[in-house]
Amino acid sequence: MNYRHSYHAGNFADVLKHAVLAQIITYLKRKDAAFRVIDTHAGIGLYDLSSTEAQKTGEWREGIGRINAAGLSSGLKAFLAPWLEAVEALNPQGGVLHYPGSPKLSRALLRKQDRLTAIELHPDDAKLLKTVFEGDYQTRVIELDGWLSLGAHLPPKEKRGLVLVDPPFEAEGEYDRMIDGLARATRRFPGGTYMLWHPIKADSPLAGFDKKLAALGRPNTLTVRLMIRDNTHAPGLNGTGLVILNPPFTLEAELKRVLPELAKILAQGPGAGAEVAMLVGER
Repeated sequence: MNYRHSYHAGNFADVLKHAVLAQIITYLKRKDAAFRVIDTHAGIGLYDLSSTEAQKTGEWREGIGRINAAGLSSGLKAFLAPWLEAVEALNPQGGVLHYPGSPKLSRALLRKQDRLTAIELHPDDAKLLKTVFEGDYQTRVIELDGWLSLGAHLPPKEKRGLVLVDPPFEAEGEYDRMIDGLARATRRFPGGTYMLWHPIKADSPLAGFDKKLAALGRPNTLTVRLMIRDNTHAPGLNGTGLVILNPPFTLEAELKRVLPELAKILAQGPGAGAEVAMLVGER
């Protein structure tokens, strides 16, 4: 309960996570039918990058700060556009003072028929989150352990949607909780799109995690990893990973095109790079 995303908002991990989140939602909008986004670990929704927490680490400067300063290729610019346009809408005076967390970003991209369920366990954060969405009939904020929502809140009544699982990874066993939660959720809502975030550190059990993911046997399981430095010995967060089930059919190819460039922009040392792999294909 000590984790605060305010220290990390807008960092390199948010760049990848939020750019892909925006792309998935944009794809879901290709059909007229309504859908729901369920954000299981929603945080406070909106972050002030001038706050004491954000200024203490300055991580946003190596994330959204680098993106804004870089000369992007047309391909990467198009891929990042849905995310960046949502960020720009919160900063009409230019620059990046206000940064949207995943629920605020998701909400900015929804149509009138779509809905958002934002779930947050920490009571102070849940209170702030409710303030951000006060009076918004399309958004429901729930104070609850996000892992429980993978059973209780699925399937959504819309029968279409995206489930974002973005835990703080402050407790042991989070990788196994992801596997268990994903198994439970996909039994209840097999046709949904799922996006799960995880950190990449020198001691992250990635090989075992991949093996367990593959053993679940869920078709269309895509893994995405972006490294900002070599992960062999360096302490701290060296990379960021996503697991996406039932991704948009165009996403794998798009990521393979744009992630090498993104990795160069965000690199903080030797060994930076990116990997996109379909861990379990179609049946």
